[in-house]
Amino acid sequence: MNTRGLLDQLLKSGQDMLQNKAGGQGKSNDKGALGGLLGGGGLGSLLGGAGGGALAAGAMGLLLGNKKARKFGGKALTYGGLAALGVIAYKAYGNWQAQQASAPQGEPQTIDRLPPAQVEQHSQGILKALVAAAKADGHVDERERALIEGEFTKLDNDQELQHWLHAELNKPLDPADVARAASTPEMAAEMYIASVMLVDEENFMEKSYLDELARQLKLEPGLKLELEKQVRLNA
Repeated sequence: MNTRGLLDQLLKSGQDMLQNKAGGQGKSNDKGALGGLLGGGGLGSLLGGAGGGALAAGAMGLLLGNKKARKFGGKALTYGGLAALGVIAYKAYGNWQAQQASAPQGEPQTIDRLPPAQVEQHSQGILKALVAAAKADGHVDERERALIEGEFTKLDNDQELQHWLHAELNKPLDPADVARAASTPEMAAEMYIASVMLVDEENFMEKSYLDELARQLKLEPGLKLELEKQVRLNA
């Protein structure tokens, strides 16, 4: 299963969505903003020549639902996609290490600094976290799941990936299950950042999910705060 390229497209499309909304374009009355994203104007036409950009925007739009995609822009995301997420995680983890004498020392091995096999492992964990965060407000019903799967199928015809996505979308929301995908502290940090980026913290259900995910990921309180701080600084 190859999730790296797919996840990279999703994260980059999230950045483009926010930039487009800031310009007052791509508005839509359809839940998930899919109409505006893939319509004849706005973001649909903006990304039309960028490979699978418009399709990735459609998939990200459905994952976002009615959420405010405010956190997908910012200075760090000028690096683009997975590299941006790695930059944020590296900075946060490094700051936390410097503040805590008891913290693990050494250079953080975030996704932007890993060999391909480990990048793929991290990518799967991050995508799992994104799908779960999309379900945190309860907006992903049966119709939404079918639409999301359809958009992902257009992006990538990898059958193994499609089966995995189907299973993730249809399983009950379980922060403990999400957290089990994190095999390193840095991977846990990346998964948490991705979740913070997608979750609307003003929504009680989503904020509760985020707090429980942090507990299940076994994030130290200081690291959790630093991760959230870096997302805010780069949003």
